[in-house]
Amino acid sequence: MFMGEYQHTIDEKGRIIIPSKFRDSLGISFIATRGLDNCLFVYPMNEWSVLEQKLKSLPLMKSDARAFTRFFFSGATECELDKQGRVNIPAHLRDYAKLDKDCMVLGVSSRVEIWSKSTWEGYYEQSEQAFNEIAEKLVDFDFNF
Repeated sequence: MFMGEYQHTIDEKGRIIIPSKFRDSLGISFIATRGLDNCLFVYPMNEWSVLEQKLKSLPLMKSDARAFTRFFFSGATECELDKQGRVNIPAHLRDYAKLDKDCMVLGVSSRVEIWSKSTWEGYYEQSEQAFNEIAEKLVDFDFNF
């Protein structure tokens, strides 16, 4: 399980350090793709396989299912850690997430998320204000804190 929040910088070649706590669970090779809320989702291969099967089961005749699957898979790329624990983020993913210098690397249960620091701060501020309301809605899903 991935958890925690880490600030790192992305260098001019598009490389960012993956926190050491995440490296073993991610493995040497993993998948990075466009995520929701203008961040990147990073999955270990085993989690990617599970997600891939779920997305394959979406009805092809539904335009929303096609659009989401197309968006998600077309941005996906296999990545590897170098000897310093860095990953090279492809330009199309850096552009999508607006990664230019200061970044946040988050552990979110079964995945890692990579955010532009400024985008994360805006999202966090907005979500923090709504956290209690969100928690109340989760009770409807039989989720208790």
